[in-house]
Amino acid sequence: MALIVQKYGGTSVGSVERIQAVAARVLQTVKAGNDLVVVVSAMGKTTDGLVKLANAISTNPNRREMDMLLSTGEQVSIALLSMALQELGQPAISLTGAQVGIVTETEHTRARILKIDPDRIQRHLNAGQVVVVAGFQGIASTDDLEITTLGRGGSDTSAVALAAALQADLCEIYTDVPGILTADPRIVEDAQLMSEITSDEMLELASLGAKVLHPRAVEIARNYGITLVVRSSWADDPGTRVLSSTPQPRPLEGLEIARPVDAVEFDTDQAKVALLRVPDRPGVAARLFGELAQQQLDVDLIIQSIHEGNTNDIAFTVTKNTLNQAEAVAAAILPALSAGLESNLNPAETLVDREIAKVTIAGAGMIGRPGVAAQMFTTLAAAGINIQMISTSEVKVSCVVAATDYDRAIATLCETFEVTSSPRNEPGTMDPGDQATGSPPSAPLPPVRGVALDLNQAKLAIREIPDRPGMAARIFQLLARENISVDMIIQSQRCRVIQGATTRDIAFTVAQADADAARKALEKAAPELGYGQVEVDPEIAKVSIVGMGMIENPGIAARMFEALSLQQINIQMIATSEIKISCVVSQDEGVTALRTIHAAFNLAGQERIQVPA
Repeated sequence: MALIVQKYGGTSVGSVERIQAVAARVLQTVKAGNDLVVVVSAMGKTTDGLVKLANAISTNPNRREMDMLLSTGEQVSIALLSMALQELGQPAISLTGAQVGIVTETEHTRARILKIDPDRIQRHLNAGQVVVVAGFQGIASTDDLEITTLGRGGSDTSAVALAAALQADLCEIYTDVPGILTADPRIVEDAQLMSEITSDEMLELASLGAKVLHPRAVEIARNYGITLVVRSSWADDPGTRVLSSTPQPRPLEGLEIARPVDAVEFDTDQAKVALLRVPDRPGVAARLFGELAQQQLDVDLIIQSIHEGNTNDIAFTVTKNTLNQAEAVAAAILPALSAGLESNLNPAETLVDREIAKVTIAGAGMIGRPGVAAQMFTTLAAAGINIQMISTSEVKVSCVVAATDYDRAIATLCETFEVTSSPRNEPGTMDPGDQATGSPPSAPLPPVRGVALDLNQAKLAIREIPDRPGMAARIFQLLARENISVDMIIQSQRCRVIQGATTRDIAFTVAQADADAARKALEKAAPELGYGQVEVDPEIAKVSIVGMGMIENPGIAARMFEALSLQQINIQMIATSEIKISCVVSQDEGVTALRTIHAAFNLAGQERIQVPA
């Protein structure tokens, strides 16, 4: 007999008929000999309707009262599903988040789970009942019973957290798609269903906007070794299994990560190559990284900064023992890359630096928490450490610093983020499998697992920032105080001397809705901080590839860049992590870019996936 947690989203319980269908599926699972906890969302568009009612009363509703209001939606669902199960002869009981002991932070509308007391659920399971739990909600304390909600992805988070607290054998997430797909099937018609994906890959795809799973839920599954399966509510297909390695034992207290960062990583075997003032036109990145791939040179970080005039800069890191070869490749093709540029006093050039190290903070807790990158930059600045390169993903921030500074950087970052250990998987393989995770031992992984597109970002550029420790920290602290979350951050490699001071540019992306507020805040601070013009471009798209198999697999970046080049799509910015490469392109080319890259990595499936509108 297995203990299973199932979660059904709003569309799955959107009508009486659908609730009855869910009850039939639940009964089938119980008859197979399983104990079952079911987590449900509010019916259909109930939450949207409640928000609309609140906005009709107030233009700025009180967050506590919003929690009181929104938590009612799930209570309707759990009561109706329990009734439907009872009508089928299956004993069932509905319980709210408070009744099952989900205790959260005191953060109305966006609380995180601190602990769960599973005793009451276990008593009902022992009595042969199916326990139907309201997702998305909890209480801030067992004394005041103050109702809180978990924010976006809250029902997924509730389900996986309950699975962890109950030490469940399996957590199934039922939705209106058959599983995790290689791309959004509404944009890429031949998107393919994945049979499995690693939790690290899923974490990146979820944070990129793949709405099937929220990153918070994936992070809990990874930390507690929960086997996670995403399946369709309308079919019996096996869905997609999210594989996690066997975790280190950890307490259930503080169950959902209260800290934004759970790992500090470093790599001292790095050297940097920078190409300055190369043409800003399609094909440049493809040519450069294509040549590097032909030499079987493995590239780690890649950044391409914003253009200046008709040129921009590209920098990348390689292992120290391949630096000479990488430098030779870059120097050999630089004249060809620069062909057609008007001669000027500052021609294109190649710079190298062998004495660097990469330090990285990682954690899904930084999603939706403005200021984490700023805190990293502040920590490094306080230690007198200058940042040479910045590259980010939604769940990682990497900085290149001088090799002589890396030990201090690691020590101070671990202290700041209260990190004591940072386990890492071996490149290119899954951790040895076991029955708990269902993962195969050292299974070879595809170089690219999925492709994602974000059309809701804007790009900002700050020109002529004084190049000294602490500037990045002050800039991103400023944005954090405005509650503006920053996504990609790129620091230019090109330096300019203005009135005797060395300066650099920094570009970053934010949600389009935050772009104007970010611009106003930055322009207001410009006289004090001493930087120049602030530029905003809302007409961008970010296209990304994700895959554990790209680690130590030369040529993946080149293949992506070449695919875009063949469509004459110009790359405006590049940022990478170990398992993700993101490019900013023009917004009107975003969909073409997504489809092109999906085809370039042969991700198409044989069967077209139908997704409800």
